[in-house]
Parts: sequence; C-alpha cells; structure tokens
Amino acid sequence: MNALMPLGMVSEYPSENQTNETCLMGAGEEQKDYFVERDGMKFAGTHLLVDLWGASRLDDPDHIDAALRDAAITAGATILHSHFHHFTPNGGVSGVVVLAESHISIHTWPERSFAAVDIFMCGACDPNKAIPILQAAFSPERIDLDEQRRGRVV
Repeated sequence: MNALMPLGMVSEYPSENQTNETCLMGAGEEQKDYFVERDGMKFAGTHLLVDLWGASRLDDPDHIDAALRDAAITAGATILHSHFHHFTPNGGVSGVVVLAESHISIHTWPERSFAAVDIFMCGACDPNKAIPILQAAFSPERIDLDEQRRGRVV
C-alpha cells in the first residue's frame, strides 16, 4: 500500500475519531454489540445509495478524497484509509474511504456530471450527516437518495 502513496492513490491519514472503544478491546472486556436498534428494528447499519446529478469537481481525486473524509468525520465515523483511481481519458474517479464502521465509496462520470456514492455505516454513526458535506463539495443540481437497513434481525 505504501508504494501507491507517491501516485496519490492511497491516503493513510486515520481520523482522530478513533477510540479504544471503536478499535481496541482490552483483556477481560466484554465484546460490544454494534448493531443498531431504531423504530423497533435491530440491524447492522444504514446503507445510503446517493446519486448526484448535475454535479461538479468529479474529476479531481484530491477534492473527492477530502470531501469523503470530511463526510465520514461529520457522520462520526473512524477513517482507516482511502484509495482512489483516476481514469483516463474521461477523468472519472473510483474510490473508497474504508471506515472502522464500514465504508464510503464513489464512482464518477464527469462527462455526465454524475456520481454514485455508497455510504454504509454501523454503530452510532449517522450517515445522513454526510449528505450536506456532499452537497457542499459537489454542488449537485439533484440528489436521489435510497436508504437500506442492512443486517436486519428478524
């Protein structure tokens, strides 16, 4: 992974949201259940499918990395690392910010001013708090949003 750093494809700046509770478990500690209980339903986490239409700056991997990191931190997530690939000739970007609580991924089509973003978070994180960050970063004309509760306990 370190070999990719000079190419600007991998970022190894973990967020400061990391806590012993999230990432480490000491000897003798009881394992915590990070499933969520809301509206009488217990589930692993919330998965948002976000389509950004009429969006800008979709060909700039550094901007996208910074925006997705900001979105993750705002949602209360712990960043582990990120990886982005810049395609040619159209300039699209595909990438992921890996979180202790899951991930945020993006695939962009700058020639269509379109981006598909997945935000999946478990535990106490609130992925909906990431939406205003995406709006500010990419200035979309329209956002289509679908929410799924993953890992529902029946």
